[in-house]
Amino acid sequence: MSFVLTAIIMFVFWMLLSGEFSFILILSGVISSLLVSYWSHDLLIGNADIKLEAARVIRFIKYLPWLLWQIVLSNIDMVCLTLHPGLPIDPRMISFKNEYKTDMGKVTLANSITLTPGTVTIEVNNEEFIVHAISEESAKSLISGEMQARVMKIEGEDNV
Repeated sequence: MSFVLTAIIMFVFWMLLSGEFSFILILSGVISSLLVSYWSHDLLIGNADIKLEAARVIRFIKYLPWLLWQIVLSNIDMVCLTLHPGLPIDPRMISFKNEYKTDMGKVTLANSITLTPGTVTIEVNNEEFIVHAISEESAKSLISGEMQARVMKIEGEDNV
């Protein structure tokens, strides 16, 4: 399946770049696309399980409204912190265990944390996530693990 998808992508790219539709150019495009696809189809598409990937996309789409709501809540929290006369900012570094086996899970969580105002993912490695939080409340919301659990649901059973 990845060979066919790669060949189609390569041929469409060939046709867009050439802009000409003579027989010899189309034939050259087909042959070149098939050769490049044969040699490199696993690099562009890989051995993807279409059913599993479609399920992940659906779970990710279900995750987005929750993430957007968390971004809104964090923005409100940041406005309150900034406008408070005492400026109760208490920056801290927190770390928690990395339970994700796939790069997609790590990237999704790291970007979700960084998109949420008041927190920034500093480092992700195979053992842990290191995050900067601007306040104790921001840190507690991350330590609670709700975001991690929701991202784990996106990954599905193959993550364990």
